[in-house]
Amino acid sequence: MKTATLPSLRVDPELRAAAEGVLQKGETLSAFVENAVKAQVHYRKTQAEFIARGLASREEAKRTGIYYSAEEVLAHLENKVAAAKLKQGK
Repeated sequence: MKTATLPSLRVDPELRAAAEGVLQKGETLSAFVENAVKAQVHYRKTQAEFIARGLASREEAKRTGIYYSAEEVLAHLENKVAAAKLKQGK
């Protein structure tokens, strides 16, 4: 697979120094920037999927007229956690 490059990025010297100041042993600035871009891509995809699920849920609630209170949802989640703990023997 061929590789591609990201566009050059001009930043304030302070930002570059700050980025260099947090590099881990053996990490290059290029690797740091690549990891930061990957993390943001993942975050934004996850965020978009979350919003899409929320909007779909809203539309389903509008369509069916079935709504749940926050208390009902939290109780359901607490029951799931309790069941998982029992299963693990905790």
